[in-house]
Amino acid sequence: MEISEEAVIVNSSRLKSVVWNDFDRVKKGETFAAICRHCKRILSGSSTSGTSHLRNHLIRCRRRSNHDITQLLTRGKRKQSTLALTNFSYNQAPVKNEVVTVASTNLEQVLKVGNINTGSVNFDYRRSQLDLARMIIMHGYPLGMVDDIGFKTFVRNLQPLFDLVTVSEVEADCMEIYKKEKQRVYEELDKLPGKVSLTVDRWATNGGTEYLCLIAHYIDDSWELKKKILNFLVVDPTQAEDSLSELVMTSLRNWDIDRKLFSLTIDNHSTYDKIVCRIRDQLCGIINKVRETIGYVKGSQGTQEKFNEIVQLLGINWQKGLFIDNPFRWNSTYMMLEAALEYKEAFPQLQEHDPGFSMCPSGLDWDRLRAITSILKFFHEVSNVFVGRKHITANSYFAEICDIHLQLIEWCQKSDDFISSLALKLKSKFDEYWKKCSLIMAIAAILDPRFKMKLVEYYYPQIYGDSAPDCIDIVSNCMRALYSGHAIYSPLAAHGQSSASESSGGIVKDRLTGLTDSSMKLHLAKTQNQT
Repeated sequence: MEISEEAVIVNSSRLKSVVWNDFDRVKKGETFAAICRHCKRILSGSSTSGTSHLRNHLIRCRRRSNHDITQLLTRGKRKQSTLALTNFSYNQAPVKNEVVTVASTNLEQVLKVGNINTGSVNFDYRRSQLDLARMIIMHGYPLGMVDDIGFKTFVRNLQPLFDLVTVSEVEADCMEIYKKEKQRVYEELDKLPGKVSLTVDRWATNGGTEYLCLIAHYIDDSWELKKKILNFLVVDPTQAEDSLSELVMTSLRNWDIDRKLFSLTIDNHSTYDKIVCRIRDQLCGIINKVRETIGYVKGSQGTQEKFNEIVQLLGINWQKGLFIDNPFRWNSTYMMLEAALEYKEAFPQLQEHDPGFSMCPSGLDWDRLRAITSILKFFHEVSNVFVGRKHITANSYFAEICDIHLQLIEWCQKSDDFISSLALKLKSKFDEYWKKCSLIMAIAAILDPRFKMKLVEYYYPQIYGDSAPDCIDIVSNCMRALYSGHAIYSPLAAHGQSSASESSGGIVKDRLTGLTDSSMKLHLAKTQNQT
């Protein structure tokens, strides 16, 4: 089809498709034609022909990619802006020669140089599909977002050549990425010369479906601590424990790491929650009385104002106000009791001025609350040591758990029958876990080059008394056995080479509460300053 000079360029507000940004619509007589602005090829411009053939031409048009950059630079020249075009990928750094130009470069200077690499800006449809799937995976977006009108409009205006995908196509792309990543992790674990530790967490959705989340922890060839989620396994609440264990073992065999398994930690129920629940059961009546007291004070504005006046008259300087706890969170109960104790002197004064206030705790109640709050405070501080760190490592646990052990022993020897009887119940539960994991925690502490055997030699005599030497020998023999087994596979260990690495936990002991020996404190201070 030939277009003469008498043809007229048609400008119509009805041209909605963005493909017309790259075509001129020309009319000669009753015939409409679309002329590519890049290669000047003439195609049908009739409204009955649609725009699919124009879009397909843009994909194949070789002159378009070069022209796009020139057009972009020319448009930016008027704005005196800057340009930085990089071929970006979600899972890798920019590849060499993929950078079109350098950031913060004046567009006018770029046009004069004329050395722009336009080959890297060709539209890659498949890569865009996978980038969309990776974006959904990374940020947890719903798959149905590809059907949203706003998303479709944004993508169509951003890149007209990208054909929007369906939910099923995005799901298929996500599964393709998953299979590739799974194969990569499988190969990494297969080449791993050392052991793998597994943690099993129990997750639940809002709908009530429960999962077992299997996470592998290991040290790679670069001595970096790695963590990989292996599986989410659906849990049937009616399944017995044997069925759940078989479910985990099947997953380990599928990953071919059952023979590399070093330890298995199941976070089904928190030890602290069980211990503190026992404390809360013992104090149920007293805690309820405190809740009722605080509820009465905060129940009306007049009572709250009167209480505030009493607080000011007594000179109580406490920044945190009274609040009622969440009964299902023990740390919330601790903070409620801590605040109530600070205002202890104000409650009897309120009772004198307000006849309706009759649930004020007695002196004995306050004594027990003070004692139990000190216990809860101890557990609160220990839990914050672990929760407050971004990367907690195994060497951090031993000293903290030993402090708990020593504190329980001290509480059991209290003359107060209430505290001692409660401590005995707590220690019986604590001892169940101590027997199972104390050895592995001691080994982890020994592997910290700042302490080695020092922490074991310090804590065990206080915990075990006369039988401490035998317990220390058990730890020492286990350490030697592990080293001998490791030396068989590691040439570095066989030659006695070692290197002291920095612990991810910073200073391992945040609260060396049990250390009273000045020489031991001095030793720890020196070793920490050397790291």
